[in-house]
Amino acid sequence: MLAAAIQLSAVPGDVPANLRACERLADEAGRAGARVIALPEFFATGIGFLDSIAESALPADGPATDLLTTIAARYDALVGGSFLCRDTDGHVRNAYLLADSTGIMGRHDKDLPTMWENALYIGGQDDGVLTAGDLRVGAAVCWELMRTQTVRRLQGRVDLVMAGSGWWSIPPWHPRPLFEYLERCNAATARRAAASFSQYVGAPVVHAGHAGELECPMPWMPARYRGHFEASTLITAADGTVLAERPREDGEGVIFAEITTGGAAPVLETPDRFWLHSRGALPAAAWHYQRWHGQRWYHRHTKAER
Repeated sequence: MLAAAIQLSAVPGDVPANLRACERLADEAGRAGARVIALPEFFATGIGFLDSIAESALPADGPATDLLTTIAARYDALVGGSFLCRDTDGHVRNAYLLADSTGIMGRHDKDLPTMWENALYIGGQDDGVLTAGDLRVGAAVCWELMRTQTVRRLQGRVDLVMAGSGWWSIPPWHPRPLFEYLERCNAATARRAAASFSQYVGAPVVHAGHAGELECPMPWMPARYRGHFEASTLITAADGTVLAERPREDGEGVIFAEITTGGAAPVLETPDRFWLHSRGALPAAAWHYQRWHGQRWYHRHTKAER
């Protein structure tokens, strides 16, 4: 079947503008005949450490869900993407919803927030295996593509992986040569995580991403973050062959590829460790301090009392 992955340049915290952009790009995919359409992580709000994003979480039956079901029905397609979802218990989760022409077929909550994302939502515990008719779809969101536990819950159990990311860059701080080197490594890891995941699970991957610039505060630091999104929007076959790819420099747009669904034998052996790929020293440090800060910030600012 023809699959499409959307690369989005979101406006942080502007839900109506982002949903309009997603609909326009999804319409482009649907008119081209795509029967699988992947939207990125945080497609409704964008991502950053910003109050406007924390305040823009949507209900499970709100406009983000309406967009997914509308596009799925309009083109008789399988459509998926994740957004900040405020549930009836008052908590916010990064919910990946999968829709077909009949409605929502399943939901996966991202297992662990990444870095400053801890300020925006809490993690989930489901296995991420969603069923649409006879098709078993594995949902994987951003740094879930970096963890062996994601491989273990999907390997041998899915015919297709639908994924989305909002992976940000390392800013060009001083000393400039060092941070430029760290960013080259970061960009390579972002692409490798998306491009190699199919080789671990034995299924094609349709991965949507964000492009564009981002500026926001840095948790517990006087400096502001100024950087960009790595995109890594691509579609791979089950053996890891990259069938289509859109670099971040090309900005917003849609890629297409014919995929063959169905489980296959994994090409790569799952390593006996927590991370599939090395994060690098700076992202590893940010993972820990921003996680601790973000969890405290979340309970003070984001979680709503029932």
